[in-house]
Amino acid sequence: MAPLGNDIWEGKFEISRMGQYVYTVEGWIDHFKTWRADLKKRIAAGQNISVELLIGARFVEEAVTRAAPADAAHLTSFAEAITAGDQERALSDELYEVMQRYPDLQFATRYDRDLPLQVDRPKARFSTWYEFFPRSAVAGEHAPGTLRDCKKRLPYIAEMCFDVLYLPPVHPIGRQYRKGKNNSPDAVVDDVGSPWAIGDETGGHTAIHPALGTLRDFHELRQAASDLNLELALDIAFQCTPDHPWVREHPEWFRTRPDGTIQYAENPPKKYQDIYPLDFETTAWRGLWAELKSVFDFWIEQGIRIFRVDNPHTKSFAFWEWVIGSLREAHPDVIFLAEAFARPRVMYRLAKLGFTQSYTYFTWRNTKPEIETYFRELTTPPQRDFIRANLWPNTPDILPEVLQIGGRPAFMVRLLLAATLGANYGIYGPAFELIENTPREPGGEEYLNSEKYEIKTWDLNSPASLKDFIARVNRIRRDNVALQSDASLMFHQTDNANLICYSKASEDLSNVIIVVVNLDWAHTQAGYVSLDRKALGLEHDRSFEAEDLLSGGRFLWKGPRDYVELAPLTLPGHILRVRRWTRTERDFDYYL
Repeated sequence: MAPLGNDIWEGKFEISRMGQYVYTVEGWIDHFKTWRADLKKRIAAGQNISVELLIGARFVEEAVTRAAPADAAHLTSFAEAITAGDQERALSDELYEVMQRYPDLQFATRYDRDLPLQVDRPKARFSTWYEFFPRSAVAGEHAPGTLRDCKKRLPYIAEMCFDVLYLPPVHPIGRQYRKGKNNSPDAVVDDVGSPWAIGDETGGHTAIHPALGTLRDFHELRQAASDLNLELALDIAFQCTPDHPWVREHPEWFRTRPDGTIQYAENPPKKYQDIYPLDFETTAWRGLWAELKSVFDFWIEQGIRIFRVDNPHTKSFAFWEWVIGSLREAHPDVIFLAEAFARPRVMYRLAKLGFTQSYTYFTWRNTKPEIETYFRELTTPPQRDFIRANLWPNTPDILPEVLQIGGRPAFMVRLLLAATLGANYGIYGPAFELIENTPREPGGEEYLNSEKYEIKTWDLNSPASLKDFIARVNRIRRDNVALQSDASLMFHQTDNANLICYSKASEDLSNVIIVVVNLDWAHTQAGYVSLDRKALGLEHDRSFEAEDLLSGGRFLWKGPRDYVELAPLTLPGHILRVRRWTRTERDFDYYL
C-alpha cells in the first residue's frame, strides 16, 4: 500500500503465473503498528514509557491467541520481555514481522465482492495476425487449395513477420441453399459456398472439409507453422447449415417456426437460408452447452490455443462466461478473439466475460479527432483494465470506404495506424498487401467477387504488393518493446489536422517510439509537432536525434516545435525511435 494523498491509498501486487485469480480489498486499524510508531516518538522525546510498554505487551498477548503454535510461543516470550521493560525487544524487527502475520481483524472492513483477474500469456498483449483462405492457397484458375498447399504459403507469411496465422472455418460446407458468387442466392454446380456455412453429411464443427485434406494434414500444417514461429488460430462459428448433423440429431437445439420448419438466420430484409442459428433459449440448453464446449475441447486437443469467435454477441453471454472459464481452468494459455462489431457496452461486456481480445471500430475511424477520441477511450481506465483491442484495417466482410477510394497510400496509412496504435493487429490477406479495393456495389463494404464465396487466384509476386512494407513495419514492432503494449499510448499536438502524432514507451523509458502519420492519402501535408517531452523523459531544453525506422533517415529534433512533412505516395508516416545524448557525450556519440 502507498498513499496517493488526501486519504486515498493505492495497492499493488505482482502475479507471475498464468491463470484465473480472484482478489478483494480489506482494511483494518493496525493498533500494534500505531503503538510502535508512537513508542519511537516517546523515546525520542525522553518520556516515561513504562505504561506504554504494558500496553504493547497486551497487544502481543492478544496476538498469541491468533498465532500458529510455534509463533505463539515466540510471541509469549516477547510479551514477557516487554512487560519487564525491554524496549529493545519491543521495537525489534523480528517482533514486528511476526505481528504482521496475525493482525487483529475483529473490526476489519471487507469489500463484499471477489474481483476476477485473468493472467494471460504475452501473446494476448502483443500479436500480429494474418488471415487467408486455405482453398485459395495455390496458383491457377479456380484451383482448390489444400492444407498441404498451405504449408507452401507459410514462408511467405513468415517473411512478413506475422506470428499468428488465422484460418477461416476449415469444416465441411453445406449444400442446401448454398450461396453462389457475390453472395448470390442461386448457386451453380461449381460454386464452393461460404466456409461459415458449416456442416454436411461428412461432419460438422470437428470435421475438416474433405477437399482441404485430413486431420493429419492439419497437424502437419500446425507443426510447420510453429517451426516458422507462426501459431495457428482457428475460427469458431457456432451456426449450422440445414445439412449439419446436429440438425438431424438434435432438432431441439434449433428454433422451430409455426409451420414446422427451422428458423433460419435473418437480418431483415436480408435472409440467410443457408444458416440455422442455435437456440440458446432451448430447454435442452445443458446438452447444447456441453456439445459446444466439446468443439473447443477437440481443437485444443489438436494443439490449437487461439480461437477467433464469430459473432459472440449473438449468443448467450452466460454460455461464454461458463465455457471460457471452464476452458481456461484447464488451459490458461488459450486466447479468445471476439469478432463483435456491436454496441460499445456489449463489446465491453464480452471482454469482462472472458474474451482475451476484441475487434474494434478502428476500421471506421479515419479523422484525427475520431482516432484520438476512440483510442483515449480504449487505453485509459476503466476500459484499459478489461479490454484488449485487436485492430483490423480490412476483413473478408469489410472493405471500408477509405481503402476503396484511397488506393495504395490509404492502405499504407491504415497499416501504419493499425500496427502502431495497437499492440495487437491483423490483416486479411493477400487482399490487403495486393491492394484489393473494388466493392461489389457503390456505398457497400462487400468485396466484388468476394473470396468468401469463391476460390481466388493471387499473384503474390506482383510488383505492386505491399509485402515488403508490411514486413518492415512488423519487424519494427518485433524489435521495439514500446510498440508491444497499449498502456503508454499518448497523443501529441500538431498544428495540421491531417497530421496525427502519438508515442509509446517502455516502462523505464529506455525505448521511446514517436509516430507521425499523414492521414491525407491524396496530398503531401506538413506542419509542426509539439511533444510532451516531460512524459517521454526528454529534457525540454535539449535536442535529441529521431531515427526513422521506416526510411532509415535521422532527424535532429530541437523543440519545442518540430517540422514534419509527409508525402503519401512515397512514405506517409514516420516511426521514430528516440536516441538520447548524455551531457558528457561528444558530437554523435549517443546511446539507444
